[in-house]
Amino acid sequence: MDANHHIRFTLPDRSYTSITKRDIAKLAVSWGFSEADVGKINIIVAELLSNLTKFSAHGGELLVKPVGQPVTTVEIICLDKGPGMAEPLRMQEDGVSTFGSAGEGLGAIKRLSAVFDIYSQPNFGTVLLVHFAKSDARAKMPIVPAPLEIGYVMVPKPNESVCGDGFAISIKNNRFDVIALDGLGHGTNANEASAQAIKAFHENVSLDPANRLRAIHNSIKRTRGAVGFTARMCNGTMEYCGIGNINGKLYSQEASAIGAPQYKNVISYNGILGYNIPNTLNNQQLDWIRNKTLIMHSDGLKTRWELSKYPNLLRHHPTTIASVLYLDYTRNTDDTLVVVCKAKI
Repeated sequence: MDANHHIRFTLPDRSYTSITKRDIAKLAVSWGFSEADVGKINIIVAELLSNLTKFSAHGGELLVKPVGQPVTTVEIICLDKGPGMAEPLRMQEDGVSTFGSAGEGLGAIKRLSAVFDIYSQPNFGTVLLVHFAKSDARAKMPIVPAPLEIGYVMVPKPNESVCGDGFAISIKNNRFDVIALDGLGHGTNANEASAQAIKAFHENVSLDPANRLRAIHNSIKRTRGAVGFTARMCNGTMEYCGIGNINGKLYSQEASAIGAPQYKNVISYNGILGYNIPNTLNNQQLDWIRNKTLIMHSDGLKTRWELSKYPNLLRHHPTTIASVLYLDYTRNTDDTLVVVCKAKI
């Protein structure tokens, strides 16, 4: 599976709401959603935009992308740095409102959504994740938990239409192979480099991570080049190798309960895929068991972040975790990629 980047809609003031709603509806039509489903998406978007204009002084933003090949779902992420909510679960109940309205907004969104998740804290803001599935796809959605849950935020640099960052996953039986990439610079040339690297990843997915990176390095020499991190999760172990500044941390929910370090940094080699890499590349190994969470990101995200300032965030959907980090730490001067992988069983 290769990842689609998110389309960003910023709302500096209320006047942008009708344009945003119209443009998202056009995207839904282009992705094959029926007229009835587009109407339901319009309800979700209208409620989200209403909350943004009420509670965020700067309007906030929506991130939208198609999910599936062919598309079965639209993902909408709503982000704001407003006052936040002390009791987000209570605010999902019908009839509860802090603004004097009927109090049906979050409840209506939740009822229409295949996936609904919210993270909010006072003085931080709110992240709301929604997946809306096509009517004919809802009955086919899996009900058995997957052993690996993945979410991400991937946003092009402002005013760019393509993203130079890239992400892909390959699943074979109980083996999961992932790659996160940052093509040098941004725009079309960076996108070409990461796309070529993803193609080489799929062609060499049977190799271990270190040799996989060597194969990718040889495949993208005619491009601008990229930095990348790739890992294999299998049989309770994560084997990985990285080149350049794709940063990563492996978190454990249990570690903090016994006073151990809450995370381990993922170490990468210096170099640039396609230009120069070390003569010797070795794989590193870490435990990959239930409640482990791997977070990877490109340099579009500031490096000095720490999850301890977000109580209980690791219990949320991986895309919600990625979105919280994006909201607080994106530089807005480059493409941004944040990938979160959670071991579930």
